[in-house]
Amino acid sequence: MILSRKKGLNVGKYRCFEVREQGKNVFSRSVEWKDTQELPPGEVLVRVHYSSLNYKDALSASGNRGVTRRYPHTPGIDAAGVVEDSSVPAFQPGDQVIVSGYDLGMNHSGGFSEYVRVPAEWVVRLPAGFTLEQTMMLGTAGFTAGRCVEMLLLQGCVPGNGDILVTGATGGVGSISVVILARLGFAVTALTGKNESTFLRDLGAHVVLSRGEFLRSSKKMLLPEKWAGVIDTLGGQYLETAIKETRYEGVVTSCGNAASGDLAFSVYPFIIRGVRLIGIDSARCSLEIRERVWCRLATDFKFSQLEELASVISLEQLDGAIGSMLAGSLRGRVVIRLI
Repeated sequence: MILSRKKGLNVGKYRCFEVREQGKNVFSRSVEWKDTQELPPGEVLVRVHYSSLNYKDALSASGNRGVTRRYPHTPGIDAAGVVEDSSVPAFQPGDQVIVSGYDLGMNHSGGFSEYVRVPAEWVVRLPAGFTLEQTMMLGTAGFTAGRCVEMLLLQGCVPGNGDILVTGATGGVGSISVVILARLGFAVTALTGKNESTFLRDLGAHVVLSRGEFLRSSKKMLLPEKWAGVIDTLGGQYLETAIKETRYEGVVTSCGNAASGDLAFSVYPFIIRGVRLIGIDSARCSLEIRERVWCRLATDFKFSQLEELASVISLEQLDGAIGSMLAGSLRGRVVIRLI
């Protein structure tokens, strides 16, 4: 049974980034003071030290009903901090933990806040080898990248056996995918719409392609074989072209729709080349998978350029960062410091 407001789980006032509906399709964003008794039910109260900005957060902060149904609301699908109080023996005050995915920051008050209260099954212990700040330099974007890379490995992709294409390579998922793949020894082709060749090559990309070079208006059902594997964050025509260019028995992971949620083309890549298209979800995957991927991010997937990928901002600077993300002008990861 969830114990939500018993004595000991309330600590008083806290700051949060609140989104309020001012009128039809009109939303405001500001830093507010609230009381922890207003937090939703949950077994674990966490004092948040760091959060991170994801595209889903920017949509929630803009009033997107496909992400968040009710306002006022505190976004933030990621949080890392220290357990303040717990009604379950699995977690004790002082434990360092990560909370991400599930309904956090979507319809459950999220990580852009000094406190979150969540169900115990949403909570992952901080892996050895990571600080709380480092986990949020990765956040859901890094976790998703780790899931994509792990899936390529599980499906038989090995270094030296063909190039891996990463689309949307300067974004959070894309940039982290590039650096993990390069660390593992893969030849990575990074696709970007930005003038960021130096940045991507520094992360380990072997080839950098512009979106204009990549897209072609072709009604062909198959294109020349290029990729042993693909991590796609864009969807739409980019995913369509990537699938058409994937080699025989290659693997395509789809984890985003930054360009489009549409996909309309033939089945020929699947029935002639045996291409495998695998959807990657980071919100509802099991706790077992979540713990395993976080441990891999702290060990064999860990890379030295983590700090170079992230900028750290305050809660008061978050509104500007959301605007930049929606405008497509952010590079890498944004971490929000709450301590």
